[in-house]
Amino acid sequence: MNKKISEIRKELEQAGKNERSRLLEEYASDTRAGVKSLLEKYRKQEEKLSAERERLRVMQEFERQYAHCTYICGIDEAGRGPLAGPVAAAAVVLPKDCEILYLNDSKKLSAKRREALYDEIMEKAAATGIGLAEATRIDEINILQATYEAMRLAVSRLGIVPEVLLNDAVTIPGLDMVQVPIIKGDARSVSIAAASILAKVTRDRLMAEYDSRYPQYGFAVHKGYGTAVHIEALKAYGPCPIHRKTFIKGIV
Repeated sequence: MNKKISEIRKELEQAGKNERSRLLEEYASDTRAGVKSLLEKYRKQEEKLSAERERLRVMQEFERQYAHCTYICGIDEAGRGPLAGPVAAAAVVLPKDCEILYLNDSKKLSAKRREALYDEIMEKAAATGIGLAEATRIDEINILQATYEAMRLAVSRLGIVPEVLLNDAVTIPGLDMVQVPIIKGDARSVSIAAASILAKVTRDRLMAEYDSRYPQYGFAVHKGYGTAVHIEALKAYGPCPIHRKTFIKGIV
């Protein structure tokens, strides 16, 4: 006697990857329309999952290249361009067998996806570190040097010493471990992608806090970037303590 469709659905929902593949084959001969529709749904899910795992495999090229190293660290930053707020840097060491689906350049992800991935990265990472350089420091030493400073701080807060740093397009002065600058690294390395997400979410959360302190500027919406709304508010209210004075000279 054929199982109820609801029973088959429950089996498929609860099955692991290998078990689900077996069930799809087992029920392939079932001619009921409801079963066929259910199997097609899960086949498509399996195809999408397979494609995502292949995308991640490609993004592990540099991690495979340096697989002889115990600790491989990805580094990225967020907030070099805004008119206000800090620049944030993150350093992330992922376990070698770690799988985090949908890791990507943080700019290619929705805010909801970034938040979910942030939690998963923090849970699964072998080590993480965050570094910030505030607006006053950016004005003092310039944005590039402040970014390097934030990156060095992030590495120092890992709690471990990585053997190699995979960096998004830069070589960080003042660090003596091997560094690999990778153009568009946040889309080509899972370690850098993870760092880009931590840096972006950390900074966005800070800007939301600043919004409650300085609500007239709309920091929660534009995160300090030079949008028309932000520039209009700057002209109306003048700068606040988190504005980068060297960035707004031509505005106010």
